Amino acid sequence: MVRAVKTKRGWPLTPMVDLQTKLRAKGLRSTSPRIAALRVLILAKTPMSHAELFDAVRDQGFDRATVYRNLVDMADAGILSRTDHGDHVWRFELRSEAEAEGGETMHPHFICTDCGEVACLPGVAVKVTTTAFAPRAVSAKNFELQLKGRCDQCE
Repeated sequence: MVRAVKTKRGWPLTPMVDLQTKLRAKGLRSTSPRIAALRVLILAKTPMSHAELFDAVRDQGFDRATVYRNLVDMADAGILSRTDHGDHVWRFELRSEAEAEGGETMHPHFICTDCGEVACLPGVAVKVTTTAFAPRAVSAKNFELQLKGRCDQCE
């Protein structure tokens, strides 16, 4: 019997059939490049660029364009988030189950202004109140929150 182990984002480390079910539930076909990308992202501690993810699955015979198209498809379906942390590089990460279902907004990220390291801050709660002057995206909770400063290693 295989036992599922939950990761910090609530995605299970389970057999391929569970990943296939998640993809199909979002209207996507279950393909080997998508499964490979999900397996890498389940274990990732920070958002990954296309290049980093491609390097992780390169030995499985996928080309760069296929990996990128699948990452974008999964982001469009709400399985992944796609963010730019100010360096013009898209980074992808799994959305938590609550984020994917729309019940929770994305967690904030910390970006080091010296080394560029990106860290997820899933346990950080930020209360954003809206005013009449706030853009509609704020009241719709359709925004990204990024904190910038020097990380512990660069301090």
